[in-house]
Amino acid sequence: MKNSEVVQRDLAHIWHPCTQMKDHESLPLIPVKSASGVWLEDFEGHRYIDGISSWWVNLFGHANPYIAGKLAEQASTLEHVLLAGFTHEPAVKLAERLCAVTPGDLNKVFFADNGSSAVEVALKMSYHAHLNEGKSRPLFLSLTNSYHGETIGALSVGDVELYKKTYEPILIRSVQTPVPKDRTPEAAEVAADQLEEILKIHASRISALIVEPLVQCAGSMHMYHPRYLTLARQLCDRYGIHLIADEIAVGFGRTGTMFACEQADIAPDFLCLSKGLTGGFMPLAAVLTTDEIYSKFYCDYLEYKAFLHSHSYTGNPLGCSCANAVLDIFERDDVIDSNRQKAQWLRELMKPFESLSSVKEVRQTGMIGAVELQGFAPEDRVNLKIFSCCLERGVFIRPLGPVLYFMPPYIISYEEMRQLVQTAFEAVKSL
Repeated sequence: MKNSEVVQRDLAHIWHPCTQMKDHESLPLIPVKSASGVWLEDFEGHRYIDGISSWWVNLFGHANPYIAGKLAEQASTLEHVLLAGFTHEPAVKLAERLCAVTPGDLNKVFFADNGSSAVEVALKMSYHAHLNEGKSRPLFLSLTNSYHGETIGALSVGDVELYKKTYEPILIRSVQTPVPKDRTPEAAEVAADQLEEILKIHASRISALIVEPLVQCAGSMHMYHPRYLTLARQLCDRYGIHLIADEIAVGFGRTGTMFACEQADIAPDFLCLSKGLTGGFMPLAAVLTTDEIYSKFYCDYLEYKAFLHSHSYTGNPLGCSCANAVLDIFERDDVIDSNRQKAQWLRELMKPFESLSSVKEVRQTGMIGAVELQGFAPEDRVNLKIFSCCLERGVFIRPLGPVLYFMPPYIISYEEMRQLVQTAFEAVKSL
C-alpha cells in the first residue's frame, strides 16, 4: 500500500485534532504503518524519530513488548465491566499502587478516560466538596498562560488564547493569577505575593487553585521554580481553598522526579494523572484525593450530596493493566536515575542553539527541553517550516508556535537523541 492511498482515504473522512485541515493541501500527512521503540514507520519504509512521545504519552517506546504482553493477557480474560456496583483486580491493584507512589496522603482514586476529563472531575469534586459543607464557591483560580484541556470546564480554567478565545462566552467562571515569569526563586516569590493579593479579595468564592507543576507544557513550555508550589500550598491552606495539581503531562518521571510536586515537597488535594499513565497504550486517567475530601460525600444516599460523575469505560481493565505494567517497569528499572542521565545528554546537545541569533532562550526541566525562537511573525508559520524540514530528515517534532521542544520516550539512546536534536538545530539554522 502506498502512503498516498492512505492519505487520500484519510482526508476524505477524518477531521484531525488541533489542525487547520487546509494546511494538508501542501503539508504532508504521514500515515504510520508500524512503530517500535522511538521510531515510527510509514507504508513506504520511511522512518521517523518520535521526538515528542506522540503528544507526551509514550514513556517506554512504541510496541513495548512487556506492556503489550500484559494488555494481550488482560484482553483474553476481561476486556471491560462497568465500575458501578462491580469491580475488578486490575483497577484495585492500580489504585493501591497509585496511592502508594504519589506524594502525601492521597488515598482515594477516581478513574476517568483522558486528561481533560480528569480535570473536569477534580473541578467538580472540589466545588461539590465545599458545597456539601454549605459553602458556595463558584470560582476557580488558575495561572496565566496555563492549559488544562479542551472540554468546557478544563478550557475554562486554562489561559492559552489560541484554544480559549472562541469559546469564551460559554465557559465557566475563573480567575487567573500571574505565573512566575522565569525559573528563579525570586520570580516565584513575586508571583506568590500576587496570588495572595487575589486570595485576600476572592478566597471565600474560590473552590480551588489549579496548577501545572513546574512546566506549562501547552503554554509554550514555560517553566518556573518549585518554590512557587511550596508557597502556593501554604496560601491554599491559609485561605481554605483546594490545590489541584495537573500532572497529566509532567507526571511519571518527566521532570526528574516521579511527580513534579515532589520537587517542592508538597502534596495537592487533588492530583490529576493521564498521558504516560499507560505508556501510550490505552486512554486512561486518574484523579487522586484525600480521605478528608472523600468523607464529605460519604453519607446515606442523597442525590445532591452524591458525586454523580461517570463514563462508560471508567476504570477499564485493559487500560488499568497497561498502567500496572508501566508501574512494574518503574519498579523493575531505575527509570528516574536513567532519565537524569539522559537529561544531561539533552542539556549538552541543546547548547549549540544558544549561539543562534534567532534563539531567544534555551530551557530545560528533566526530560523536557525547549528552544524559544525570536524575530518571526505569526504569519511566518515558523513551526510548520521546522516541522517539514525535520520530517524530511527523519525526525518528528511539532513546535508550539515559535517554541520547538523535545520530549522523547525514556528509552531513547544517545545516538537517537543526538540525531533528534541536531536535526532540529539544522532546521532552525536554515530559517
